[in-house]
Amino acid sequence: MKYAGRITINPSICHGKPCIRGMRWPVEVVLDLLLSEMSIAEILEDHPELEKEDIWASLEYAKLLVSGKSVNIAA
Repeated sequence: MKYAGRITINPSICHGKPCIRGMRWPVEVVLDLLLSEMSIAEILEDHPELEKEDIWASLEYAKLLVSGKSVNIAA
């Protein structure tokens, strides 16, 4: 995974959902923002704690999941 380390899973954070860098930012929320047609620039402007690489990591993670490949994420 090109953006390894940006997606983390911790049972104590967001019920163990994949999140951005251990923050309370689930990957699914980042994807929802993109699906709402917000641009990356708009997301970053509204949420300065996120970085562009976090958004790319979310997309890469989703792509790997739908491809059927196994994804190993460190806590």
